[in-house]
Amino acid sequence: MRIGFVGAGRMGRPMIERLVRAGHTVRAVGRSAETRSALGEIGAEPVESVGAAATGAMAFVVCVFTDDQVREICLDGPLLTGLPRGAVLVVHTTGSPDTTTEIAAAARSYGVEVVDAPVSGGPHNIAAGELTVFAGGTEEAVGRARKALSAYADPILHVGPPGSGQRVKLVNNALFAAQIGLVADAVRFGTQLGLDESALLTALPHASSSGRALTSIASKGAVDAFRASVGEFLTKDVTVARRLATELDADLGILNTAIDAGLPESGGR
Repeated sequence: MRIGFVGAGRMGRPMIERLVRAGHTVRAVGRSAETRSALGEIGAEPVESVGAAATGAMAFVVCVFTDDQVREICLDGPLLTGLPRGAVLVVHTTGSPDTTTEIAAAARSYGVEVVDAPVSGGPHNIAAGELTVFAGGTEEAVGRARKALSAYADPILHVGPPGSGQRVKLVNNALFAAQIGLVADAVRFGTQLGLDESALLTALPHASSSGRALTSIASKGAVDAFRASVGEFLTKDVTVARRLATELDADLGILNTAIDAGLPESGGR
C-alpha cells in the first residue's frame, strides 16, 4: 500500500520504519534536509510537503503533537483535495473529538474516510509492534486503516464512530494522571513515615498496589522525575479532557483532585 505520513518525530519515525519493513511504500514529509536524509535511510520516500505525500496515497497518517497542527494539516492545507477517493486518513494525535468529527465531515465530500486513532505506548512498543490504538470510525474505514496500523500496533481497538478514539484516550490519560497523583501522595505519606523514596518505589511494584503508573514511576526512580518526563503531553491531554467535561457538563469527580497531584505544579488547574 502507498502511505503518506506527516510527523516523523519520536513516535512517527519508528512507525515509518515498521511500515517500510512491512512492505508498504511510505512517502514521509521532512521539513529539513537532515530529516529527509534520515527518512531515506530507513527506506521511506522523503518529500517536502503534505501535498506531495498525499499524491496516490490510499492511507495517510498524521502523527503531530497538537490539535492546532492537525487542523492546519487536515483542514487548512491541500491534504483532503490531494488524496484519492477511497483513501483513509488516520489521525494519531490526541486532541478534541470535535476536531475529528469536523475533519471527517469535510473529508466525506472528497470520498475520504477518517479514523481518529490516538495511541497508548511509546517508541519501544512501536518497535515491538505492540502499540495500543483506540480507533474511532466506521467499520469499513477502520478495516482499511488496519492494513497500515497492523505494521506497528496490536491491539487495534475499534471503540465507536469518529471521535470515539479521542474520547477513550482522554479518559485514559485523565485516569493515568490521577494514578500518578495517587502514587505521589502515597510516596509523600511513606516519606512522612520515615521511608526512603527510592526504597519504597523499589518495593511497591512487587505488591498488590502495583500498576502501570507505579511501575513507570519506579523505573525513573522518583515521582518528580517521572512527572517531568510526561508532564508536557499529559498536561495537554488533561486540559482537553477538562474542557470537554465542562462543555458537556460532565463530572470528573475524584479524578479532578488526583489529577492535580499527578501533574507537574505548572500543569494544575
